[in-house]
Amino acid sequence: MDKTSYANLARAWEYVEDHAYSRQTQALLDAREQAAQCGLAQGSAAQAQLLHTLACMMRSTSVITIGSGSLVEIVQLVDALHGTGQLTAVDSSTQGIALIRKMFFALSDTTQTTLRAVNAPVNVFLPRLNGTDYDLIVVSGDAANYLDTFAQAPRLLREHGVIVFTDMLAFEGDEANGGVPNPADRSDKAVVMRQLLDMVQDDDRFESSLTPTGTGLLIAVKR
Repeated sequence: MDKTSYANLARAWEYVEDHAYSRQTQALLDAREQAAQCGLAQGSAAQAQLLHTLACMMRSTSVITIGSGSLVEIVQLVDALHGTGQLTAVDSSTQGIALIRKMFFALSDTTQTTLRAVNAPVNVFLPRLNGTDYDLIVVSGDAANYLDTFAQAPRLLREHGVIVFTDMLAFEGDEANGGVPNPADRSDKAVVMRQLLDMVQDDDRFESSLTPTGTGLLIAVKR
């Protein structure tokens, strides 16, 4: 592609993000504001909307989110469950889990979905869960979350279940230096994302696709 094509893609990303943000509900805006006040960056509005749509398409009833206070995505996923099933949010950070629990308390009066917030490392909590019980897993946050979650995904997901890795281009975080597209970026997350991309796309148990939504989504479907 030439420079004009790349410029058009950049404008398209900005337009899609602005459009998604303009359509956010008050609950989503409040979640984003609460997270910002606590210094927890949130993913893009378009990314959260895509996760909502994906959960609806799958008619998900059991969802796991992994990450550091991803409030906007969690609100979207709770809404996609339409008052049924269960959402389990796993966060090893004290600040992140406190915000999630506060939000779950506020949501408990408006949904029949079972909301469970777990303060634990991924590699400690996920092995305790029953296998083939989950429709959708969404991973964000620290680099360590990604490989540990993918190791458990084949066991946890039902047939045709989906795992989604956010920030696959490793643009987020103070250490980012151009992320995955920049070979000179040797930050922990960029290194892990390059490794993970190859691992997932070479795994015969999954069909996968990397998309530029947000800061990069890798969507993998269990065969």
